[in-house]
Amino acid sequence: MAKTVLSVDDSSSIRQMVAFTLKSAGYDVIEAADGQDGLNKAKMKTVDLVLTDQNMPIMDGLTLIRTLRSMPNYRTVPILMLTTESSDAMKMQGKAAGATGWLVKPFDPSKLLEVVKKVIG
Repeated sequence: MAKTVLSVDDSSSIRQMVAFTLKSAGYDVIEAADGQDGLNKAKMKTVDLVLTDQNMPIMDGLTLIRTLRSMPNYRTVPILMLTTESSDAMKMQGKAAGATGWLVKPFDPSKLLEVVKKVIG
C-alpha cells in the first residue's frame, strides 16, 4: 500500500511540485493550503509523513507541528519543514516544536525524494 504524505503550503505551485514529485515515486499526497487546513486533513486521516511550510496565513508551520505532536496518533509521525527559512534560530525552534527534519526552498526534487525515502521508506 502506498504511503501517504500531507503537503501543507500556502503556495499552490510548491504544493503542485511536491505532489508531482512524490506521486511520480508512488506516494499518495494530500494537499493543504495552510496550517489549519493541514490540521483538519490530518484529523480526518493519519498520514505517514507531514511536509509543512513555516510562513502561512491562519496557522504557521511551527504551530501546526506543536498541535500535531500533542495528538496521540502524530507523536511519532515524521514531520519535515519545507520552507525558505534557513536560520539556525528557526531550525532550533522547529526542532523544539517536534520537527523531524528541515528542507530549504527552492527544493531539489531528487533531494526531497531521498529525504522522504529515508524517513518513511
